[in-house]
Amino acid sequence: MTLVEISLAAPDAAADSAFLAQTTDLVNRVYADAEKGIWRAGAERTSPDELAGIVRAGELAIARLDGHLVGTVRVRRLDSGEGEFGMLVAGADHRGTGLGRRLVDFAEGWARGQGLATMQLELLVPREWTHPVKDFLREWYTRIGYRPVRTASLADDFPGLAPLLATPCDFVIYHKPLSG
Repeated sequence: MTLVEISLAAPDAAADSAFLAQTTDLVNRVYADAEKGIWRAGAERTSPDELAGIVRAGELAIARLDGHLVGTVRVRRLDSGEGEFGMLVAGADHRGTGLGRRLVDFAEGWARGQGLATMQLELLVPREWTHPVKDFLREWYTRIGYRPVRTASLADDFPGLAPLLATPCDFVIYHKPLSG
């Protein structure tokens, strides 16, 4: 993984339709696999328009290997004062290579650079059954220092997404202190 370069996407990339299409496709493919059974058929994680807004806001970091897009992570400052990462994606050919960890390290470094003391992530989980990928992520996030701080109902916090769910879900909010 030494050749992987991770950086925030330049704001002008929001006008690059090929970049947006490629990035949207990567994110949606990874999430379709990782969240199989959670969403109704046809539901997608993101769209080119949503990604364009995220890029314009300076919130999308991209990982490239030999110039090719292999991963993403969204970073942002929450109104409550924490940093947050989401949309963490490593392409199928790059899973198990340490890319996910490098993207999380980038996100945490970004938050520290913003003077933020805590990093947050949200993990969507089915309420009535155990999802193997979500179980893996819960264990992995815990191993790298994240602890659950609360559970929220997706339907309560994001009512527009609830009709797209194939199964009732909650999201677990995790925090990690960035000092020390």
